[in-house]
Formats: sequence, C-alpha cells, structure tokens
Amino acid sequence: MKKKSLIIILACLILGATLSLFIHQSLWGNTSVAVSCPENMVWIQGGTFRMGSDSHYPEERSADNVTVKGFCIDKYEVTNAQFAKFVEATGYITVAELPLPADRFPNLSEAQRAPGSLVFMPPNTDKPVAELSWWHWVKGADWKHPEGVNSNIVGRENHPVVHITYEDAKAYAKWVGKSLPTEAQWEFAARGKLLDAVYTWGNKYSAKNANTWQGTFPYKNKQEDGYIGTAPVGSFPPNGYELYDMAGNVWELTEDWYSITRTQMANSTNPVAANPKESLDPREPGVAKHVIKGGSYLCAPNYCSRYRPAAREAQSPDSSTSHIGFRLVSNGVLVN
Repeated sequence: MKKKSLIIILACLILGATLSLFIHQSLWGNTSVAVSCPENMVWIQGGTFRMGSDSHYPEERSADNVTVKGFCIDKYEVTNAQFAKFVEATGYITVAELPLPADRFPNLSEAQRAPGSLVFMPPNTDKPVAELSWWHWVKGADWKHPEGVNSNIVGRENHPVVHITYEDAKAYAKWVGKSLPTEAQWEFAARGKLLDAVYTWGNKYSAKNANTWQGTFPYKNKQEDGYIGTAPVGSFPPNGYELYDMAGNVWELTEDWYSITRTQMANSTNPVAANPKESLDPREPGVAKHVIKGGSYLCAPNYCSRYRPAAREAQSPDSSTSHIGFRLVSNGVLVN
C-alpha cells in the first residue's frame, strides 16, 4: 500500500512539474499554447532573435540573443475613430492643442506659442533644399486637423491618428488598459517570423507591400502605391503574424528612450531602455528622445528608407508631426 501511494505521489509531482514547465515555456515563447488577447490584437509567442542590422545605418547595429516573452499587440495602428472615442469619453486635450508653455519658451511671443504641430509640405522647387526644410510649424494643426485649421479627418476615420506625442499615446494606453511596446517587442513582432529578412515581407523592396514614398523625396511622390499621405489601416498585406502596417504609413512610438547603440541589450530578456538620462541623439545632444519604429509614407529609397524592422529614429516626447502614430501591446490570458 505504501509503495502504491508513493508511486501515485511521485506521478502527481511529475505531472505538476510538467504542467508548470509547459506554462513557463509557453509564456517564454518556447512552446505553443492557447492565449486569449483583446479584440483586434494578435498573440506573439515570443522568442530569441538578433535585434537590429549591421547593413544599414550605424544606430541600427545589432544585438544578439535578445529574448522577448509572449505578448499581445494591436493588429492595426490606432485610428482617428478610436482616438476620437477616447477624447469624447475623457475630454483629453493633446499636446498639439495646447499652447507652448511660457516658462519653457520665454523668448517666444504669445502668438508664436499658439497651439500647433509640424506638417510635411513638399518644396515648391525641384532644386536642392536644406535638410528638413519640408517640415513647417502650422498653427492649429492637430489630430483633428492634420494639415491645419482648414483641414479635418472626415473620411479619414480609419486612418492612423497622427500629431500624437508620447504623452498623448500613454494617456490613451492607460484608458484602454494597454501599454506602448518596447522597441524589442515591436521589432520582434514586425519581423513576422522572418527573423533575418530586410523587410517585413522578405528581402526585396516593393511599393505594393507598404505605404511609402515612390519617386524622388521630397519633391514628387508618384503614388504608385495609391496614396500620397496616410492610408486607411490594413490597406496593405499583413506580415507573418497578421499585423498590418508594420512598415510605412506612420512611424510608431515605443516605450524606449533613444540612444545610438543597443549592444547593451544583447543576451537579455525583455530589454527596455528606461532611463531618459541615458538617451542620446548626436544631432541634438541633451534632449532625451523616444525610439520610433517602422518608417512612414514619407520614407523613400533615396531618403530615409527606414521602412524596415531594424530601422529606428528618435522623437522628442513633447513634439508631434503629421507622420507619427502608435499601436499598443498587452498581456495575454492563458485559456484553460
């Protein structure tokens, strides 16, 4: 009898350990498991990958053996319609809708501190122009008025919301009970199971796979993909995880603070650059910035070309533009 009891107890212990290991591995992305995600989110099982690239810009230099645990991520970029529901429910006012604070901009007049945002405008010439001269501060530009006070989002309800700062995205995320992705989460998801591919769809650029700029930037967009600005979310084929617009359309905010290297993330699990004091953009030293990913409709083969999972840029947390939006992540729930 004692022997039989010991066998039963041992069997239970083994079964318990096996189930525990199964759940543990599933959460780490090493085995498949049924996980429930909120509506219009996709479960990313997680895994280990080489983050970045050694074939493009210096700030993309790779970090080996980066591991992310499983997570849910929005299938689409957050849209104007979704953001409008948030504003209606909370009365939230975005950074672009507020005047610049006088204590931070004492040398500007009240008129110069009026609410507004940065809007892309192509040059009225085919001659060389100064870098970034195509960006204009437009009074009254915000998420409801993407090109200024005389514009609106009627007919663009399903386009990604733009003129959003890090603060705005965080406020929306809190309201829906989600969070901004880390750079590692975003990049792993963007790769869509093609861990060593250049693009989210493979190794050859195609205007049919993402909303990007065709032609010579910033002068003429040939619109070979059908769009001159933002496109409705989901207008282009998804990647291997069934995620849309992980390349092009709009840049997407992440939780990480930007620096010119990510080598410290090598051999780590769920890394995040969480310290703003360690942020460094050599083009603007002393200004802490967040990482944005994915490129936008303004990225062209002759300029930017950052519509790749490894690509990254820096964005000031208090600035908004007509080509930056976001998507969110959340934890999954194991299904019994």
